Amino acid sequence: MSDFARLERRLAQAADRFERVEARLGAATDGAEIVRLGQEHAELKPLVDAVAAVQALRAEIAGLETMARESDAEMAALASAELNAAKERLPGLEQAALVLLAPKNKDESASAILEVRAGTGGDEAALFAGDLLRMYQRYASQRRWRFELETVSETGLGGVKEAVASVTGAGVFGRLRFESGVHRVQRVPETEAGGRIHTSAATVAVLPQPEGDLDIVVEDKDIRIDTMRASGAGGQHVNKTDSAVRITHIPSGIVVVAQEKSQHQNRANAMKVLKAKLYDAERERQARERAAERKGQVGSGDRSERIRTYNFPQGRVTDHRINLTVYNLPEVIDGGGLDPILDALAAEDQARKLAALEGEED
Repeated sequence: MSDFARLERRLAQAADRFERVEARLGAATDGAEIVRLGQEHAELKPLVDAVAAVQALRAEIAGLETMARESDAEMAALASAELNAAKERLPGLEQAALVLLAPKNKDESASAILEVRAGTGGDEAALFAGDLLRMYQRYASQRRWRFELETVSETGLGGVKEAVASVTGAGVFGRLRFESGVHRVQRVPETEAGGRIHTSAATVAVLPQPEGDLDIVVEDKDIRIDTMRASGAGGQHVNKTDSAVRITHIPSGIVVVAQEKSQHQNRANAMKVLKAKLYDAERERQARERAAERKGQVGSGDRSERIRTYNFPQGRVTDHRINLTVYNLPEVIDGGGLDPILDALAAEDQARKLAALEGEED
C-alpha cells in the first residue's frame, strides 16, 4: 500500500474541512473571523487542488485501462502508451499532495535572525565563523533576501568572534532552520607552518522573527538599556561615539548588543533581536513539552549539537543528521552548493512527519 493510500483518510478530512471553511467564508460577516477563515482557506487550497489532481489522473488511468482492454488493436496500443505515461506521473502527484499534508512549522514563512559565533579553535575558529557568515550572506543574495548585519565583532586576522544578522524575505526561517547547531571545520590554518590539519568549530543559531509586536511583549520594567562605545577595527567611527546599545532582559538574563548604526537605530535593532530570542525561548519551551513531536524532527536544533563537518583536504561536506556527504565544499562555502543539503534535510523532515502521521493512522 502506498503512503498516499495509507493517508487517504487524512486527505479526505482536509478536503471536508476546506469545504466547510469555504461555505462559512461566504456567510461570515465578522472581520476577524473572515481573516482567520481566509488564512485557513489559503493554507488548505493547495492541498485540496493537489488531491483533486491525483483523483483526476486516477480516473484517467481507469479509463485508459478500460480502453486498452476493450478497443481494437490500434486503439489499445495507443491507450497502453498513454496508460504507462499516466502511471509514471501518478507517484509524483501523490508525493506532492503528501508534502502539503505534512504538518507545517507555523514560522515556516517568517524572516529570521542569524547568529554565528566562533567556538573551539582560537583564531582558526573565528576565521571559520567568518567563512560561514559570508556563506549565508552570499546564499541570501542568491535568493534575493535582504541581509543586514546587526552587530559583528571581528578579530585582527579577519575572523569573526560573533555576528548577528537580520535576514528578511519569504520563507527564510523555513529554509535555514536546520542550520542551527555546531559546524565543524577540518583544514590547515593559514597560521600553521607545519601543515597540520586542525579541527575547529563555530555555532550557528537561526531564530524566527516574530511577525508584528503582538507576538512577544517586552515590558519597560523588564529591561535595562545601556549605551557604550562600540568595538571595532581601530580608527572606525564606531570607536569614537557612545552609539552601541546593550539591552538586558532581566527576567530571562538575555543580553543583546547592537553597534553598527546610530544609537536610535541600534536600539531598534537590539529590541528586534531580543524579541526574536524571547520568541525562540518560548518555542523551545513548548517543544520540550511536546517530546513525542520533537522525535519527528531532523535534529533538535540544539546549539550544542554537531550537525555538519567541512573537510577542506578532502573537499567534502558531511551532514551528520542524515549521513549525507557531498564533495563540492568550495561551492557550499560559496553559498551556491548549499541548496542540495537543505533540500535533503527538508525531505527527511517531511518523511519523518508523514511517518508520524501514518503511525497515528495504524
